[in-house]
Amino acid sequence: MELILKEDVQNLGFKDDIVTVKNGYGRNFLIPQGKAVMATSSAKKVLAENLKQRAFKEQKLIDDANAVAKKLSALEIKISSKVGSGDKLFGSIGTQDLSAAFEAQGQALDKKFISLPGKTIKRLGEYEATVRLHREVIVQVPFEIVPEKA
Repeated sequence: MELILKEDVQNLGFKDDIVTVKNGYGRNFLIPQGKAVMATSSAKKVLAENLKQRAFKEQKLIDDANAVAKKLSALEIKISSKVGSGDKLFGSIGTQDLSAAFEAQGQALDKKFISLPGKTIKRLGEYEATVRLHREVIVQVPFEIVPEKA
């Protein structure tokens, strides 16, 4: 079943992409939730026209995302956390904590655009987070987890 996505769907595609999914997933979830519409020939023509009109605006969005990516790469992010024996953390560091660290540095990012290696981090050290600012702009941001000073 071919569908046109009306919004970004995790692990499937971005807004205005034409995707092929199983019939049940499209019919029972995507279409009733308003996340997609059937990809008929007339809907494809309308989509093509909309994409042409949006191409210029899209370039400005990509340029803005690249500027933000440069700023993020330049940041030195250190997250302090309580530490147990060795280098194990009490609890873990997730995308929420990283989003708060970005906000403290002046870059507001939603946690859904950040992905961490292994979902959560449970040890001290240096890591890299993947931040998706735009469908074409994905940046690796290094950060470090340091022990909290008593």
